[in-house]
Amino acid sequence: MKNQESYYAVIFTSTQTETIKGYSEMADQMEALAKKQNGFLGIESARSSVGITVSYWKNLNSINQWKANTDHLFAQQKGREQWYNWYKVRICKVEREYEYLNY
Repeated sequence: MKNQESYYAVIFTSTQTETIKGYSEMADQMEALAKKQNGFLGIESARSSVGITVSYWKNLNSINQWKANTDHLFAQQKGREQWYNWYKVRICKVEREYEYLNY
């Protein structure tokens, strides 16, 4: 992210149902769509028994626009109906970052 200014992280944690048909394809579509959104900075994701996806945004307005995107709204509805037992969304302001890289 290499950003000196503060930015926002949307942390989406979830557990899935046993019905995951179509989930990977939808997740790929949503990631591709998010990358086209104004204010999108990046995304990181991991899934085990609990899935965690963190998307990074320039500001709260960018997050609100993404939340209201009609394709994203459709994916959210499908997620509630089919793919998720539970999820939680947290929106956090990132004021500082650092990393370690060994290669």
